Amino acid sequence: MNTEVGEIPQVRTKLDWGDRVGRWQMRWGLGRMRYRIAPGLYAVGRPDPQSPVLVTANYKMSFDALRCELKGRHLWILVLETQGINVWCAAGKGTFGTDELVRRIRATGLERLVSHRRLILPQLGAVGVAAHEVRKQSGFQVIYGPVRAADLPALLNGGEKAVTLGMRRVEFPLGERLALTPVELVSMGKITLWAVLILLVLAGIGPGIFSFSAAFSRGTTAVAVYLVGVFAGAVLTPLLLPWLPWRAFSAKGALVGAGLALVILIASSGVGLFNTLALILSLAAVSSYCAMNFTGSTTFTSPSGVEKEMRRAIPLQAGALLLAGIFWLGSGF
Repeated sequence: MNTEVGEIPQVRTKLDWGDRVGRWQMRWGLGRMRYRIAPGLYAVGRPDPQSPVLVTANYKMSFDALRCELKGRHLWILVLETQGINVWCAAGKGTFGTDELVRRIRATGLERLVSHRRLILPQLGAVGVAAHEVRKQSGFQVIYGPVRAADLPALLNGGEKAVTLGMRRVEFPLGERLALTPVELVSMGKITLWAVLILLVLAGIGPGIFSFSAAFSRGTTAVAVYLVGVFAGAVLTPLLLPWLPWRAFSAKGALVGAGLALVILIASSGVGLFNTLALILSLAAVSSYCAMNFTGSTTFTSPSGVEKEMRRAIPLQAGALLLAGIFWLGSGF
């Protein structure tokens, strides 16, 4: 649409098949860093100078989640350059921040487009934006919207104010936790490939120096144990997250991995002491590592908290894997 500041693209409020395929790809981490739109101003419906201005990141999945909730409305969307990162992560990294917001206001000529001076930002972007600095540098007042885009209609209908406490509360229900597990599994792809190759080679070591039959029989068992560990940390731990003790995700994952090992041992017979120790230690370590990676998919932890946990957990995980390897190799002699 033609405006005082030039032509502004109008966007639909309904996803097409291409958008849905793109969303599916993002759930599996395929082309994740390339899924973005151009920063700048966009129009929904036929907005005028009095229409609200919503602010979001240029990660297309965030943009799509926002526009899908705006059916039948007339407003502006100001998209910041966040390098294709979602609002919460970009706010933590500083790309969804005060400087970028002020810069984008000036670059788009927003002050000439609207007669009011209000911006509605997603609440999860608050950590990166100093509202008083935005007002000082641009004259625009920052209003923090709800956590979820689905609550935006209620906020807009309520005079741009949160009408329920639920709008301010971050929740992480079962469906959302499971929706994030595919990308965690894909992220383990390269590590898994190397793990499979190494396990198959090590499995052949024995009294006869190397045995191809042992490499196959013991190796496939070891690979299966590794995959069970990945499943425990990347799927079962997120599934059981609210009921697991301790704050550290690495500890939660270790507990789930060790628990699965005990279940396997109870269902098996004649495993032997060395294999028993190897199974418990390896499952706990692999599950702990995968669960620790899942912190990046939640709003439970801060970057500094994740770094602190990694410094403590990785040496323990590596030590447990080393011991598990020694016990496992020893069982072959």
